[in-house]
Amino acid sequence: MKKEIVHINGINKPLAPFNYVIKAGKLLFLTSQLSIDLKTNKILGGNIREQTRQALDNIKFLLESSGATMNDILKIVIYLRDIKDFDQMNQVYSEYFIKGQEPARVTVQAISPIENVDIEIEVTALNP
Repeated sequence: MKKEIVHINGINKPLAPFNYVIKAGKLLFLTSQLSIDLKTNKILGGNIREQTRQALDNIKFLLESSGATMNDILKIVIYLRDIKDFDQMNQVYSEYFIKGQEPARVTVQAISPIENVDIEIEVTALNP
């Protein structure tokens, strides 16, 4: 299986040494997304609902720029700073998927090394 870096037009290069999307065979691997403006690399912060929405919007953009959709997601890993935010995060999360067709998912409590980041979302998707 060959690894290919997917170059996304219209956004800045990441500040750290990684790529946003890697294609390998029939799979897409996305770097975990947070509440960041991909065009400016500015952390946007906000409450957990706002951060969840921005992270999922970033994921949607990266997938669509790679030829996939949110329906192609196989598995999601969500890292929450405070597990007490689970219900609010889940309410926003459910807006992005067709009920009954959601991807596999795990949610864990973890502290981000980036200040004011309360959620990171990692995705593995099909490469249609």
